[in-house]
Amino acid sequence: MRHTFSLIAATALAALFTAGCAGPEKKLGRGVTNATEFARLGDIRREKEQNRLFNSQNDGKATAFIRGFDKSMKRTLLGAYEIVTFPLPSYDPVCTAYVTPRPVYPDNFTPSAMSGPANDTDTHIGFSGGDAAPWLAGCRFRVFDSY
Repeated sequence: MRHTFSLIAATALAALFTAGCAGPEKKLGRGVTNATEFARLGDIRREKEQNRLFNSQNDGKATAFIRGFDKSMKRTLLGAYEIVTFPLPSYDPVCTAYVTPRPVYPDNFTPSAMSGPANDTDTHIGFSGGDAAPWLAGCRFRVFDSY
């Protein structure tokens, strides 16, 4: 019961700090997105893809994985830092020279909005374009993909 009360108090305190302030909200959202990097594995996939494109097929697979793992660790720690310090100014991204503020995806795949009733525009046929499973790593099936 005591843990539930402290969670409610922390949530209320976070809502008090961010009420009506775009800076803290953006910083907290960016922090949560970056802290969950290992759920997406975007940096690891991107480094492996870039290594395949610019080096030979068999050259440096371990190096690409380690470089992607390193960037993922830095992004996760940066996200944790932004979550902890979101009520405090400055609200600009930090450490942008090595890790971009927004999450990265491999160049051959960038997820779009999920196909569903909230995102569909054509009500006559019942569905329209969008990703079928954007949360699934490597899923490239898009409804009505024309390219």
